[in-house]
Amino acid sequence: MFLTRNILVRIFLVMTNLLHIDSSIQGDRSHSRALTAAFVESWKVANPDGGYVYRDFAQAPVPHVTGLYFAAANTPAELRGPEMRAEYDRFKPLRDEVLAADVVLMGVPMYNYTVPSTIKSWLDHLLVPEFRADTSDGPLIGTRFLVVATQGGSYAPGTPREGWDHQQPLLRQYFEHLGVAGDATFVQAEMTLANVNEQLRQFQHIADESKERAFKAVQELATVS
Repeated sequence: MFLTRNILVRIFLVMTNLLHIDSSIQGDRSHSRALTAAFVESWKVANPDGGYVYRDFAQAPVPHVTGLYFAAANTPAELRGPEMRAEYDRFKPLRDEVLAADVVLMGVPMYNYTVPSTIKSWLDHLLVPEFRADTSDGPLIGTRFLVVATQGGSYAPGTPREGWDHQQPLLRQYFEHLGVAGDATFVQAEMTLANVNEQLRQFQHIADESKERAFKAVQELATVS
């Protein structure tokens, strides 16, 4: 996805507090981690006084939502029993750091045609009544979300696996419920497996071009002011 400077100015005009999330299990070989790191490096230069919080879901995954958490989230606060309150409050810091963020940067590789389970678990903790929004309200409205989405192949129209992408459509649906769909930006790098998969090696030029565009996009998003 290539973004013009005018769009960048509109989307990322002010950045104060950054929440940075990585989820790749590939460590130093990760394409998404390299891209989010490039964003953060440029962002810190442009925002020397900005707040920064980092979460690495590969190293410290958010636990799956429990039945007790789900029950507590859907029960008015004044009606929650002690166990419900304890379970729901246990993850309050997780919710609070999202509320405090002006920008949420998400490194999201595609695993088996969708998002890593750690990303979904985190989103499940956020998609609760107190965070849901209609078209006019919601505590996260105005929060900017930048998703760095990487894909080993290509799922573009006309490709053999068109329609197999359950990564970005799923995230967009979550953002819709949170009221931030209009403030969500996706930067994509595709064909990342071209240098390791012999069948995809013929598409190395596509991978290189996609990677170059993605790095340019994240660096522009981080420095526009």
